[in-house]
Amino acid sequence: MSELPRIVVAGEALIDLTADGDPGRYRAHPGGGPANAAVALARLGADVGFVGRLSTDRFGATLVRWFADNGVDLSLSVRADQPTTLAVASPDDHGVMSYTFYSEGTANWQWSLDELPAELPGVQALHLGSLASRVEPGASAIEALRRRCAPKMTVFADPNFRAQFDDAAVARAQLSRWVAECDIVKLSVDDVAFTHPGGDPVALARSWSTRANALIVLTDGPRGAHAFVDGDVISAATRPARVVDTIGAGDAFGAAFLFTLQALGGLSKGSVRPPGMLERALRVACGCATITCERSGADTPRITDLPGDVVALLRP
Repeated sequence: MSELPRIVVAGEALIDLTADGDPGRYRAHPGGGPANAAVALARLGADVGFVGRLSTDRFGATLVRWFADNGVDLSLSVRADQPTTLAVASPDDHGVMSYTFYSEGTANWQWSLDELPAELPGVQALHLGSLASRVEPGASAIEALRRRCAPKMTVFADPNFRAQFDDAAVARAQLSRWVAECDIVKLSVDDVAFTHPGGDPVALARSWSTRANALIVLTDGPRGAHAFVDGDVISAATRPARVVDTIGAGDAFGAAFLFTLQALGGLSKGSVRPPGMLERALRVACGCATITCERSGADTPRITDLPGDVVALLRP
């Protein structure tokens, strides 16, 4: 087997349909949380591969070109006869998106164990989450991959819960399992509100970090982000943004956080991540998420798009 990418992202790739001015007209954008994260990592300069089921239909061909154009390795992905998943994205008055998914019988969710790699030699980190980690029958296969990889590499989980697909009690159980078994768990305040209605996201994240080995990362939109380690909190603010929409912002954040850890020598399994490193990772991640919010669709930044003070945070 040839050398694999240093970071591997597993999950769904789909097409986002966003309103294009006139009522009833939509523009098609490649997307899906894990796919966005893989492209975001590649645009920053990471050596990244994607584990996905990509349809042989025209939308699937669009996704393959998008990955290739952005330098994402698809050698671990498979092509499938089922159609591509579609997500209709609708913004509120603040650009925050809600989604309606057309997903039944589509390619993303049909994983079998024999389609997934038996091992990932040389890989530093596995990024997973979103719908592919919960929609059966493929979710069980993705979970098996996570368990195989967990002893050997950093596992980064971003649940990205969706009310259309998720039951709150089931999501709460999965979150509890990931906090106990993954290395880094990235959550939004919306994720916490879904799994623990009425709970204080900061207090809950702090509590989880004291009971498990996971680094808990909590994003709070324009209010910045926090990292929790053994009950201690490290925080970073975000600059004001002129929001176009929020598609892909959380995916850009997670990708930039991982990329910064890698750049600073803190990505490998068991790495020591001092508070200063985590603060720098949060600041880079907030910067990338903000730029994404200022663009239409999941158009995550390239490293050349980042201001100089953010790029300086990536230097060891």
